[in-house]
Formats: sequence, C-alpha cells, structure tokens
Amino acid sequence: MQADNISSHIQTSLRVIPRDQHNVSRKDISPNALRVLYRLRDSGFGAYLVGGAVRDILVGGHPKDFDVATDATPEQVKGLFRNCRLIGRRFRLAHVVYGREIIEVATFRANIDDGSGDRETDDGGRLLRDNVYGSIEDDAVRRDFTANALYYAVEDFSVRDYVGGFEDVQNRLMRLIGDPETRYREDPVRMLRAVRLAAKLGFEIERDTAAPIPKLAPLLAEAAPARLFEECLKLFLSGHAVESFLGLERYGLLPALLPESAAALKSNRSGALRRMVLEGLKGTDARVAADEPVSPAFLFALLLWPAYCRDLMGLQAQGVHTAEAQRRAADRVTLHQLATIALPRRFSLPMQEIWLLQSRFQQRQRKRVFRLLSHPRFRAAFDFLSLRTAASDEHSADVEFWREAQQHPNESLAQHEAQHERAGEDGGDEEGGDGQAPRKRRRRRRGAPVGGAAE
Repeated sequence: MQADNISSHIQTSLRVIPRDQHNVSRKDISPNALRVLYRLRDSGFGAYLVGGAVRDILVGGHPKDFDVATDATPEQVKGLFRNCRLIGRRFRLAHVVYGREIIEVATFRANIDDGSGDRETDDGGRLLRDNVYGSIEDDAVRRDFTANALYYAVEDFSVRDYVGGFEDVQNRLMRLIGDPETRYREDPVRMLRAVRLAAKLGFEIERDTAAPIPKLAPLLAEAAPARLFEECLKLFLSGHAVESFLGLERYGLLPALLPESAAALKSNRSGALRRMVLEGLKGTDARVAADEPVSPAFLFALLLWPAYCRDLMGLQAQGVHTAEAQRRAADRVTLHQLATIALPRRFSLPMQEIWLLQSRFQQRQRKRVFRLLSHPRFRAAFDFLSLRTAASDEHSADVEFWREAQQHPNESLAQHEAQHERAGEDGGDEEGGDGQAPRKRRRRRRGAPVGGAAE
C-alpha cells in the first residue's frame, strides 16, 4: 500500500547560521566523517553532517556517531567508496566502513510519493518502508525532532535549519516535526526516543509533543520486541538511566514497556522497591560515567525484580514450596516480559540466576559458603544483594558477612560459628535441601517471601 506522507503540509523556512554564530567545529567531527563529506562534495553532490552529532556538539557534547545526509543515491555512494556496503529494506542506507567506525550515509527522503519511489504504510499509518528520495527540505521534514534536523555544511561551515531546530536546541526543547499524534502512530518508538533524548540532553519535551504520549503508550505493543530490547539498552545503559526511568513514569510509558514491574511498583505502598530500582539505576549511571561495563543481565534483573517479588509472594500465598515458587516466579516473569521485549537467553538466564541466588546468602554452613563463593554468578548476585539494602536494612548483616567472606572466608566462618556457640546454638547444618535459611530465625509474616524479596 502506498500513501502520501502526512507531513507534506509542513512549511519549511531556511535559516543559515554562519560559523561565527555557532560552536560546531571540524575538530569535533570524526576525520572519517569529514573524508566522506569532502569526497561527496568534490564529486558534485550535496553532503551534510546531520542529526545527533550536530545537536550534541551544539550543546557541548562529544558525539560518538556521525551521520551524513546527501542527494547521492545509495548506489552512487557505493560507487565512490570501495569500503561501502548498502543495508536496510525499510530505509536503504550506505555504510562507509573505516575499521571499527561506520559513517552512515542516507539519501535525502521526500515527503510525497509520486509513484517513482518505494514507500509502504500499514492501515494504522505506521511506516513499513520509506525509500522515496527528494530534496534537503523534504529530508528535514521527514526527521522526527527539530533538534535532529540540523545540517552542517563543510563548504561554508554553516548550520542549516529548516524547521526551527536551532532555536529549540538553544531553548533545550524536544519538539516533534509535524502533528505529534500522527508522527507517533507512524513509529510508536518515537515516544521512547523523546524520553531518552530529553534525559540525555537535559531537555524538556515540548508540551504538544508530550501531550499524546500517555494515550498512545499502548501502541508500543505493535513495535518489534527485538527493537524494544535495543531501545531499552539505549534508555538505561547510556549514562542517563535514572532520568530515563523517571521520564517513562512521568509520561505513562513504564506500564507499556515493563507492565508487570509497573504494576508491582504501583502496589508496593512503602515505595521500597522503587527506591531500590532508582538506587540501582544510579549505580548504573555511575559505572557508565566511569567507563565500566554494565551487564544487560544485571540491568534486567533490577528492572524486573519488582515483578519477580510480586509473583513470588502470590505463589507462596498459594502454598507453593519456596524453592519451587522461586523457580516458577522467575520463569513466569521472564516469559511474560518476552511478549514485549525480546530479552535474549544469554541475558535472561543469568538474570534468573541472580534472583535465585539471593536466598542462598542466608547460608553460613562452611561447604555451602565456599560453594557459593565459587559460583560464576556470585559477584553479580552479591552486588544485587548489596543493592537490596536500599529497600530494607534487613539484608545488612548478610552483606557484611559475605563482603568479609570474600576476603577472609575462614575467619568469617570461625567468627560466625563462635557467635552461634555463645548463643547456645550448635552451628550445624540445619538447612533443608531447598537452600533456605536455618530454622532458627526471625519470624516472617505469613505469605512473605523468604529473604525479604518483597521489600
């Protein structure tokens, strides 16, 4: 099915910002991106640095990715660069490869399909394929946010603005180009992009751009789960996880992205689970800022922990044996979340291990302590246990014991056994085969999961 682009009525007005009125400099641009720009220009084509790189430099950032827009077709670009490959069906693009760096080159796209191009939408207005080429003005209108529709020209070092993006960047506003509801229906993931970019840049989402989001949030169910997984990584592993999470809450997107966790957080009246999630995301941001790795398995263990706690409590209330309830809750939460986000098994399995190891931190028997210390997922599980103290100080003693046990296991065990002897306990292996804590422990309220899972 072919259709005219609904944004074709948008008026453009070129504003050229000369070099002395902006801070975009060639020293901030990848040398490989400059090579692409100059070769296209020298071959008679128009070529501009466009999008996030221009936007980020304007606000004092240091972009890692550099995209080029041109009037050359993908085939013409390929003809100029031996190190070029063409990709994509929905959007035909040229990738010019320099070692590990890829410069993405896109041909200007048009607003209206006159039948000569290749555009397809579904009945809801969502774009399935868009390869109709046009002018730079057409291309500017086709972009999502005004801040992403700025073009840097190497011939005179100016920034060219067709839709008011330069002023919006100065005012730190995320504004959609065209009618917001229509643009979200074209691509529902734009709602997540609005939140993510606002969090990253410290921008506000412009009022009309923000207004339809809560109503249209359910449209995310139409997005491919694999695409939502990638978008989640961008939301939470780019150094702005806390602000991204708050944005998802603010605009009603959290229930669409993480439905069971959102429901669990809403029902957790103490707010303990939310405190834990925010503390974990704060730690994630700190690791990213320090250029330290963050595992998606740990991230999703954190984001889905409220759902796991809620499911575990429900199963225990039904009388399901604790160890079985833990396994079933982990499987249920993972399976249900897969309907929205395609979480690969290489992340979902260690995520579940992190959850299931939590109850084993209550153990103090010598063999089991050493067995847990040697578990390949121990460190991640211990870090998760430490994080749980943000929700409840119930786990402080466990954290202290296991922190010491990592450095001096024999001394920690000897001290623990001596304390038990002084208390008149024999310190023997009183645990059951399900790996739960010794019988002599503080009484829990009926139905509460072992290990304080539902703080």
